[in-house]
Amino acid sequence: MGKFSISTFIFLLSFSSQANEPLVSIDSHNKFFNSIAKYCGKAFQGKVTVDNSKSDSFTNKVLTMHIRECSKTQLHIPFHVGEDASRTWVITKTGSGLSLKHDHRHKDGSNDKLTMYGGHTEGAGWPQVQSFPADQYSKELFIKDGIPQSIGNTWQMYIYPEKFTYRLIRQGREFRVDFDLTKPIKAPSAPWGYSD
Repeated sequence: MGKFSISTFIFLLSFSSQANEPLVSIDSHNKFFNSIAKYCGKAFQGKVTVDNSKSDSFTNKVLTMHIRECSKTQLHIPFHVGEDASRTWVITKTGSGLSLKHDHRHKDGSNDKLTMYGGHTEGAGWPQVQSFPADQYSKELFIKDGIPQSIGNTWQMYIYPEKFTYRLIRQGREFRVDFDLTKPIKAPSAPWGYSD
């Protein structure tokens, strides 16, 4: 084996071992991610604290978040609205920040026409708060689906010792759900499209 081949082999071996390591993130992203991950396996009940729309989609429904699956680079957090188990938040370390996606499924597990929309952090944020302005995929999806007002969406998540918050804001629109982290509840069954 020549010198070039040996050095190439060593490089590939080194790259292979690094591929199994978690992506490097800045401190505020790591702390935010880890603050949620420490609740892995637990579920919590929430309530709508702000909703300036006239929709009753969340009225009189039990709202549950379940930090269901956790790896070093990704969190899957189903958000159950009563019997509706169509929503799962997916937070991913990307190497350049954090991504938030909304995995929406039908009861048979197939993708909803509006799925995997979300955003990516544009700055450091804080260990307790991260904002995810709509990404290009989401903007094009919203336009295609006839809801161009949603291209201005920014999703925010807050994690404090006693409370987790999911918030959506855009011009003229605000929606917020707060979850009590001091009172874990029984975990729900798998969300649509996933299995126990």
